[in-house]
Amino acid sequence: MIADGKRGDVPVSARAYAQAMVGSTDSPFGPVPGLGADGFTANPLLGVDALEPMIEGAERAGGAVFMLVRTSNPGAADVEDLDTPDGPVHERLARIADRFADRLAGPESGLSGAGAVVGATRPEHIARLRELMPRAIFLIPGVGAQGGRPEDLGAAFAPGPAAALVAASRSIAGADDPAAAAEELRRKVWAVSGGQPV
Repeated sequence: MIADGKRGDVPVSARAYAQAMVGSTDSPFGPVPGLGADGFTANPLLGVDALEPMIEGAERAGGAVFMLVRTSNPGAADVEDLDTPDGPVHERLARIADRFADRLAGPESGLSGAGAVVGATRPEHIARLRELMPRAIFLIPGVGAQGGRPEDLGAAFAPGPAAALVAASRSIAGADDPAAAAEELRRKVWAVSGGQPV
């Protein structure tokens, strides 16, 4: 389960967010369990010091943090595509996410739970972001109702079929036959992921 909270705050609050998502909070009455999520989304725009407590919380819990890098909404270009001396802001965010890859790396796959939210609506960025974050698991929103197409996502799966999670909700929940819509999406994603048919 991924809690899509897009959390981000000063370090003391960021620590509390991590506890609420994947850990627990100590209290005078004993530990108060959090949501019990396997991972959560985080906003890296407050910088590395604000991410650190969330990474630490995920590390303790064996969880994942998916940092917003290039989101699927049209307005993402207002900030995430701005030029800097080192390239667009989204590339800077990708480099920040990659800093944490070793800390949340899986023991067998080489993939990391220091993941990234990378929208399907601007597929031209995916190959470059994969280059900058070779071990990150990509959480890919924007397929379906927002206009993203599974056929355009192949570069996200360069490390293998487990390297990305494609999120779709409205296009499935609003379909006449949600089960059939989900199966069709699964089939299309599997075809571009390099996985074996099941």
